[in-house]
Amino acid sequence: MSKRNTPQRRHAILTQLNAQGEVSVEALARAFSTSEVTIRKDLAALESDGLLLRRYGGAVPMPQELTGEDIPPISPCKQAIARAAVGLIGEHARIIIDSGSTTAAMIAGLGSKPGLVVMTNSLNVANALRELEHEPVLLMTGGTWDPHSESFQGQVAEQVLRSYDFDQLFIGADGIDLERGTTSFNELLSLSRVMAEVAREVIVMVEADKIGRRIPNLELPWSAIHTLITDDRLPAAARASIQARGVRLICATVAQAT
Repeated sequence: MSKRNTPQRRHAILTQLNAQGEVSVEALARAFSTSEVTIRKDLAALESDGLLLRRYGGAVPMPQELTGEDIPPISPCKQAIARAAVGLIGEHARIIIDSGSTTAAMIAGLGSKPGLVVMTNSLNVANALRELEHEPVLLMTGGTWDPHSESFQGQVAEQVLRSYDFDQLFIGADGIDLERGTTSFNELLSLSRVMAEVAREVIVMVEADKIGRRIPNLELPWSAIHTLITDDRLPAAARASIQARGVRLICATVAQAT
């Protein structure tokens, strides 16, 4: 099996685990003709999805008493938006991924993009990037930890960002005000604005039901936004309003459950 066929390999690992009751890193590496480092990343990713439990040298099935815990899945809308966002990234790109569940949904698709340099202010994003088979160069802002946004903020983070330049910024929003731009419940806005300043293209990722939502804190004005990716539930009137701002609008098709 090809090293690039990561989803199929991970599915096969789960099938083998369920059949045998345990698996070892060494045996899996031989079976799939890949490195033990790659297998460990596979097991880490599967463990983070709640599908197995790692132990020294391998993995065992998730104990029954733990499988009842709710692990919120990524919604089909966020998956569609994430796929569209990944499609905009070229090889060897330098990108910023802001904290948030919608932007984090991109991570799984980045393993096929060689030579990436990724800056983030999110520990969750950083940890997910480290599990990729083709791990990008990872940069972190540092700064002051904000438990509300679960991200680093503050002057140190801003200074680090200003030391670099980036091709693209991928950023979410709590709401989209059709008159003003992106809005947020978080009052710590300055880092998002610095991210936008140091990126050549600002790409906002937001589900359609957040568009038209009015929240007091303006994060990025329309003049700072180049592209908005949402899903295909967006009403025609909102589409026209956004496009009238000169913003490229991408409405990703949401896969229907069968």
